[in-house]
Amino acid sequence: MSAEGHEEHEQAGRSTHDEDGAGQGPRGPGATDNLLAGSSRDTVQAGTVSGGVHFHRTEATAPRHPAGTPRQLPRDVRGFVNRTAEISHLNAILTDAVGDAVVVDVCVIAGTAGAGKTALALHWAHGAKPRFPDGQLYVNLRGYDPGEPVSAHEALGRFLTALGVPPGQVPADTDSAAALFRSVLADRSMLIVLDNAASVAHVRALLPGHPGCLVLVTSRSRLSGLAIRDGAHRLTLGALPEQEAVALIRAVTAGYRPEDDAAELRELAGLCARLPLALRIAAERAASNPYLELGELIEHLRDESALWSALSSGDEPESEAVRTVFAWSYRALPPDAARLFRLLGIHPGPEFGARAVSALAAVSLRRARQLLDVLAGAHLLEQTAPDRFEFHDLLRAYATDQARTHETPDGRTEALCRVTEWYLHTARNAQEWRAAPPDRLALTPPGPSVDPQTFTDHDQAVDWCESERANLPAAVRAAELAGLDRQAWQLAAALWTTQAPSAAVAEWLAVGEVALRAARRCGDRAGEARLLECRGFAHRRLNDAQASEDAHRAALAIRRDLGDRQGEATSLNALGLVAVFRRRLHAAEEFLARAAQARRELGDAHWEAVARANLAEALLEAGRIDEAAAPLDEALELHRQAGNQRSVGNVLRMRSALLLERGDTHGALEAAEEAVEIGLALRDHAPEGFWLLYLGDAQLALGQADQALTSYHRSATIHRRLGDRSREALAWQGAGRVHHHLGRHTEAADFLSRAAATHRELDDRWREAIALDHLAHTTASPDQNHPEDAQQHRREALRLIAPYNDPRANNLRQRITTHLTTE
Repeated sequence: MSAEGHEEHEQAGRSTHDEDGAGQGPRGPGATDNLLAGSSRDTVQAGTVSGGVHFHRTEATAPRHPAGTPRQLPRDVRGFVNRTAEISHLNAILTDAVGDAVVVDVCVIAGTAGAGKTALALHWAHGAKPRFPDGQLYVNLRGYDPGEPVSAHEALGRFLTALGVPPGQVPADTDSAAALFRSVLADRSMLIVLDNAASVAHVRALLPGHPGCLVLVTSRSRLSGLAIRDGAHRLTLGALPEQEAVALIRAVTAGYRPEDDAAELRELAGLCARLPLALRIAAERAASNPYLELGELIEHLRDESALWSALSSGDEPESEAVRTVFAWSYRALPPDAARLFRLLGIHPGPEFGARAVSALAAVSLRRARQLLDVLAGAHLLEQTAPDRFEFHDLLRAYATDQARTHETPDGRTEALCRVTEWYLHTARNAQEWRAAPPDRLALTPPGPSVDPQTFTDHDQAVDWCESERANLPAAVRAAELAGLDRQAWQLAAALWTTQAPSAAVAEWLAVGEVALRAARRCGDRAGEARLLECRGFAHRRLNDAQASEDAHRAALAIRRDLGDRQGEATSLNALGLVAVFRRRLHAAEEFLARAAQARRELGDAHWEAVARANLAEALLEAGRIDEAAAPLDEALELHRQAGNQRSVGNVLRMRSALLLERGDTHGALEAAEEAVEIGLALRDHAPEGFWLLYLGDAQLALGQADQALTSYHRSATIHRRLGDRSREALAWQGAGRVHHHLGRHTEAADFLSRAAATHRELDDRWREAIALDHLAHTTASPDQNHPEDAQQHRREALRLIAPYNDPRANNLRQRITTHLTTE
């Protein structure tokens, strides 16, 4: 999210009581033996897993039958006929059964574009549903779409959430997500349809690993690798036999026109190359013109075919026949519908809503809906949900071609500009609910043909951000390619604060680079600084502290050149947060004190309170507890009065840490619980996952071991998906402390070792030292009895903290030294 408005609360380190010793609290009520347990090295097939950390109960935590069994199949094709031999082949696959369970199997339905692969797969799948009691999953991978395909990781995210995995617990990397997918599918009987796959790599991560599931894959490719390595069946679709092609036309036109001549029907089928997509479009046109002789329609189509034959190479007669039918149907559209069809080829994303279409075509929302209905009725569009539509990939390519042919370059640019402006201003309206007021993007009013969507509450805004997750980055890229640099950078900046909760921060970094180039080309230095700031926060979340600092320093330099004192204060605050993360606490105090002073001079009470709370963060990290209390109390009161819930939650998690250090465990728990509730209400995984660490700390201090382990588990899985390895390791560290508390020292050592190793990989000396200190407690326990290892861990911890001279570091050094001299 942009500026300090989102990252105002980013804590740079786990402070407070990590070094107080592992597992010293009493075993309290509720700490029963059927707790979460596990090993950070366990395989993913044995329970609920995310990102390489395995937490499981004695009964599997991955729900066998989650509420709401997924039923994702799109509706069956109306009037499906024939393909009887192919359906028999698919039915035969089900004979490979053990009892009533289908053996894991893969079937590839391959064939030319427009052959009806998807229609066959869906028609058969609907009939086979009773054989798969645990549900059906479906994804259109868009492997042949002119735009970006759906990645395997994105598809896994959709599947896992449908199977009951919270979005925040979907791992950030494809391999871990695929492993979790296989775990969740274990012992289930499910049908999985992977539509429009372009390659074997597109599919393999989406295959289950246990008996009970059947995977149907549709592709224009033969996907031979699946047959060789995975034993996939292959079913190749060609053109329909003439009799079946005629039957399809009759099925679509039945009841709409008089009985047509059989010979003419055969001729019409031939002109459509007997391909189902072309046959349905042609039949729909015939059905919509019941009083026009079929021979006249055929003559028009024959003329169109002759035109295409003259223009084409003749190398792909089936493809040319399909394009002929597209052109024939397109030319029959009313002018306004034909224009909209062309313009939809310009839309940057894979699907679109009626409001965006209204802006694209510069028509009213009511008219946009009417025209969309015309196109859907002609089988030139598919309606996927109320007010949501998408193209068949062939039709999208055809629409794009028609736009290039029949729309002027200026007309195409103006249409793209309108729809980009609609996305930009609607995203800005979503910021009203998702960003603090000073962080909202200032825009010039939209043009008269652009009517942005507005929102009545936070959830409605978040829902829109989720539904447009694919379209917004695509719009940034399309704007840049069209030379719309202002829209490109502003939309990317708005996207930072309106990114879908299910999206990983790395997704923004890719479009952020596009936007940064755009801002520099149009000479908008303030925009460049804003994007550099977003980049800095993104790199911080990905644990690249140096890249984060570099970006914030670059933004600061620009803002000083521009005389932008507010921007300068924002950058100082950001640099202070990075310094806290790197445990450069003296520098952090300087940056944050200067930021607070600048905000006071500017009369900005909100951001002064933010900077002062962040300064309290640095004081807490240094162990200067009493000095941190007053600014936290002041900031909490101010933010409560202003209704700044995100800021309230951030101060509460720091207050929880402070109260825990003072021994007020119940007060610490209350503050952390309120913070997490705020995080849940915001539907923002970054603060939720972070604040869960503090809730776990308070719960453990009260002896609520099972609740603490659940909190750490949730935090680990959220941070794994977000790609924040540092905070994920902190969650493992918390889990290790809980296991130590419960006397499960082998599991404790496993988690703590993994946490220390990750901190070492990130070159985080302080957090590695804390993890090693906890590990020393565990390895020195009676059932482990490795005093030499404990001594080695403590000596290494001392070496790591040598550069630090703050009160907290000095206390830790003294405690470790005492252990070394007394053991």
